[in-house]
Amino acid sequence: MSTITALRAAKRTTERVNLFLDGRFTFSLEKDDVVRQKLEVGLELSQEKLAELTDAMQMGRCLDAAYRLLGYRPRSESEVRTRLQRRGFPPEHIAAAIGKLKERGLLDDREFARFWVENRAAFRPRSRGLTRSELLKKGVAEDAIRDVVSDMDETDAANRAAAIKARRLSGLEYREFRQRLGDFLRRRGFTYETIDRAVKHAWEERKKEDVPSP
Repeated sequence: MSTITALRAAKRTTERVNLFLDGRFTFSLEKDDVVRQKLEVGLELSQEKLAELTDAMQMGRCLDAAYRLLGYRPRSESEVRTRLQRRGFPPEHIAAAIGKLKERGLLDDREFARFWVENRAAFRPRSRGLTRSELLKKGVAEDAIRDVVSDMDETDAANRAAAIKARRLSGLEYREFRQRLGDFLRRRGFTYETIDRAVKHAWEERKKEDVPSP
């Protein structure tokens, strides 16, 4: 038998509690597990109970790994599951961890799709079709993608992408400017008609910038 001698809040997250047995730190558990198991200082634990808590601890490590993944940037459910599988966590722990993250609003594919679209729009604008393909590769469901991507303004995205690239094409004649900018926009997934309008818009904006101030 082992005796719980201390239960202390973890420093990294308030959702976990450090468990001390016989005066020594043993492992940390989810706060919900501590409450559900009715753990308290002075409680004696049998080997069977300790094995049960050890399993809960291992699930907690899986959840911690998921938290760290989400700490870098939002991710899709599929991304989190794949990364946890690569870490070698068992399927039941991965499923439980993902369930907790979804309950806490930390894992939501629609919100992830919205983040992805907004991030691309701000830094690397691209077409609806290419954005959709990227989200599919991230494992986001088609309906979640459709809800977010359908609101994208293709013309605005092409104009912003063209404006960013055009800054690096200064000094070129129109023919080369059009070719290089058009090739760039095709790689971003835009249609010929959209590219044609965006290139002309970017060229007109460039000519305005080249007009000397009076």
